[in-house]
Amino acid sequence: MANEKVYTDYFFYEPAFNTHDGGYIPLEATDVAPQKLKVPELLTPDKETDTDMYYTVISQAGEANIMPGKATQTWGYNQSLLGKTILFKRGKNIHVTVKNELPELTTYHWHGLNVPGDIDGGCHTPVYPGESKVLNFKCDQPAATLWLHAHPCPSTAEQVWHGLATAVVVKDEHEATFPIPRNYGVDDIPVILQDRHFDENNQWDYKADYDPDGVQGPTAMINGTVNPYFDVTTQKVRLRLLDGANRREWRLHFSDDLEFTQIAGDGSLLTHPVKFTHLMITCAERQEIVVDFGKYKDGDEVVLYSDDVAIMHFRIHDYEKDDSVIPDTLFEMNTPEVTKDTAVRHVVMSGMDEEVALDGKKFDMERIDAKQTMGNCEIWEVTNTNDCEGGMVHPFHMHGCQFEVLDRNGHAPYPNETGLKDTIGVNPDETVRFKAWFDHPGIFMYHCHIIEHEDGGMMAQIQVDDPENPQEFHITKMDELMNAFAEERGVAVEDLELSGMSCYEHMEHMDHMKM
Repeated sequence: MANEKVYTDYFFYEPAFNTHDGGYIPLEATDVAPQKLKVPELLTPDKETDTDMYYTVISQAGEANIMPGKATQTWGYNQSLLGKTILFKRGKNIHVTVKNELPELTTYHWHGLNVPGDIDGGCHTPVYPGESKVLNFKCDQPAATLWLHAHPCPSTAEQVWHGLATAVVVKDEHEATFPIPRNYGVDDIPVILQDRHFDENNQWDYKADYDPDGVQGPTAMINGTVNPYFDVTTQKVRLRLLDGANRREWRLHFSDDLEFTQIAGDGSLLTHPVKFTHLMITCAERQEIVVDFGKYKDGDEVVLYSDDVAIMHFRIHDYEKDDSVIPDTLFEMNTPEVTKDTAVRHVVMSGMDEEVALDGKKFDMERIDAKQTMGNCEIWEVTNTNDCEGGMVHPFHMHGCQFEVLDRNGHAPYPNETGLKDTIGVNPDETVRFKAWFDHPGIFMYHCHIIEHEDGGMMAQIQVDDPENPQEFHITKMDELMNAFAEERGVAVEDLELSGMSCYEHMEHMDHMKM
């Protein structure tokens, strides 16, 4: 690698770390005996040909043995908790049958996937209990770690908290040319970072744990495993880090300040690999890192920490020497030029707790907040108006596209933001500029990915039109979802309790007080 600089800080503004939140819940070490890390199986295609891949993805309720004693009631995809990793190959036609076996409606949001709005899985595409839908699309984007999670407004946070999240891996021929680990389950593993609070019966109580600034728990859960260890049998290991938590940022470092190399971000490889000893990942981001354990021997143990709490142990075994070198150039952006005569799009994330808003408004499913022509490349400026003393990092996510980060407050992006992104943490009092384009038409959400914030209204939607194929897009009414949730839960609509709705009620009360 030509750039040998090693970054030893977390980049983001320290006064805005979630450790300063009034409702911050620090991670705690558990007395649970070490457990082997659960590495999700790869989901087996129903069928695969030279041109097509067919899958069935089932949302289902179950129970998982996470803590000693009673099993935890959970939801998952094709299993009881989280899901089996879904593999897409670039250039193939993908056919996914999504099947809802849950007791209530859900959606299937393909976070980071460039697909039309009716495939994306936002709140306008509910799948009701007992229903199935077939999604057909072509996978045409670079190799990356994406993810699938539920996105029914305003119950996204609760359903993800129940367990509806899993990794999605896109493979392509370009990534396959590099000497980096890719033997899934051996030296290439997803690491889904989440946190939970377990009650005395090992259950999760979302309502009891609810915080409008994001639900947190004191127990780290990695791939659904508490106090996990991973058996290292190769000198180098690729970790596909995914912050699948509702709120928590993870500030990661290894024992001995072991150096590691980031090779990919949300939507692609980085243009150049970047070396770290300390790395922060915000909600919904993905960061692929390669860890070289070459200075350790059989019987050693290396610990991964978030802040000062151990969250995963790597048990070193004998391995073959690996002298491979990660090339200095991994990816060329080749992104579109900004379309002439298009205005800069300004987006403002404001507030905390119940008062979060996007552009001064709460989300409305029946309101189109912006429009963009398919194929046009536009500059977006996203500002976090929280001040540094009392503010927080808001991770901004766009559905249906990847974007290229241009700058932060006029300065270069962080060194590991050189690849394609779909989620980016924005510091208090900071404006991040990026250029964004859509390859498919539809209605797409954009929002803060602290999931309680999006449920609480820090979300908007953009309509992307194809001028060569004008069409009307289906908009689901909020009343339809509220009535369905009420019926499924066996309560009257006026008695329905969806935590995110309290934020809307709070703002309505505040507006009334101002009158």
